[in-house]
Amino acid sequence: MNNDNTDYVSNESGTLSRLFKLPQHGTTVRTELIAGMTTFLTMVYIVFVNPQILGAAQMDPKVVFVTTCLIAGIGSIAMGIFANLPVALAPAMGLNAFFAFVVVGAMGISWQTGMGAIFWGAVGLFLLTLFRIRYWMISNIPLSLRIGITSGIGLFIALMGLKNTGVIVANKDTLVMIGDLSSHGVLLGILGFFIITVLSSRHFHAAVLVSIVVTSCCGLFFGDVHFSGVIGEVDLSGALSLELAGIIFSFMLINLFDSSGTLIGVTDKAGLIDSNGKFPNMNKALYVDSVSSVAGAFIGTSSVTAYIESTSGVAVGGRTGLTAVVVGVMFLLVMFFSPLVAMVPPYATAGALIFVGVLMTSSLARVNWDDFTESVPAFITTVMMPFTFSITEGIALGFMSYCIMKVCTGRWRDLNLCVVVVAALFALKIILVD
Repeated sequence: MNNDNTDYVSNESGTLSRLFKLPQHGTTVRTELIAGMTTFLTMVYIVFVNPQILGAAQMDPKVVFVTTCLIAGIGSIAMGIFANLPVALAPAMGLNAFFAFVVVGAMGISWQTGMGAIFWGAVGLFLLTLFRIRYWMISNIPLSLRIGITSGIGLFIALMGLKNTGVIVANKDTLVMIGDLSSHGVLLGILGFFIITVLSSRHFHAAVLVSIVVTSCCGLFFGDVHFSGVIGEVDLSGALSLELAGIIFSFMLINLFDSSGTLIGVTDKAGLIDSNGKFPNMNKALYVDSVSSVAGAFIGTSSVTAYIESTSGVAVGGRTGLTAVVVGVMFLLVMFFSPLVAMVPPYATAGALIFVGVLMTSSLARVNWDDFTESVPAFITTVMMPFTFSITEGIALGFMSYCIMKVCTGRWRDLNLCVVVVAALFALKIILVD
């Protein structure tokens, strides 16, 4: 009997080895399973953070929890099976904050129409992938602007985290001021942030999850944790208006850089990038990524992207799509625990938002600060996102300032068609729409 069981396990392992080409990648089923669990523990915080953020846009947090798990599960499994890459997908941090706090909160657009804008932005991303324009754009957007966009979103997310903890509050004279640092919400939010940073510095992969659990448990003593649908209709037609063109374009552009950059970063860490800067099944990976974004918006969650947390699985040996499949299966299993999301107070996830901001702004170190034609546009892009409370405006001002700096310093030959076209489109938006 034991021999039969051993043979069965051996056959199953052999099937997985052939399907995901494990020997060719120098890995084993056991290693891939461990890598998948590692990646999952590193990024599972999204199932708590995403409902909190989209809940601010009047969406049902429990429904968002389910859709987040569903799209992360299906998207990651699809990436593993079709592209055979150790890259997991989930709703994008940054775009969800942009949607909830700017599109819905500041601009007053209904979440149904805003979700429609995300859908059309994802469709645009898919078309860019289909006609290979995505490759062209990725290779032609200057590094300084890409860094500025990433860092600006990081500062924007950090601002939301500080606001959710109560560390920063509104002030009619100085715009913002320090909050009541003696309140339990502020103290628990700060505690959560330092739990993440300390555990992460000690290479503990589930640091964010532990922080959320600990601060939520502490919230029990203050009565902030309460034990406690249907997917809302996405307004696709309402999103097709000239007023929302800039928002749709921003969703598409941000997702393009976010997902493409992460795919390159993760595959590079896994040693899968060739001398031409390409990785295996690149077309398939980009298709899965863009289709997942379309599907995510349709069922009611923010744009889907590849997660940089996938590098944690790569670090422990993950090299194939089996790692991503394990992550996807775990997300589908977590989906059945949706009541848990009602138990998480806002300050419990605020530390995660601030920490994500730390990670995203670290890329500023790669800007050439001695070249003002590169550093000034990067700086403008970064700071104008939180200061204008708009990711769209930050991107627009970044592209336009890049063109202005290059032309006015006589280095107009550094410009390419892609940058000029994007800057011109944003300028037209400001003139005709704003």
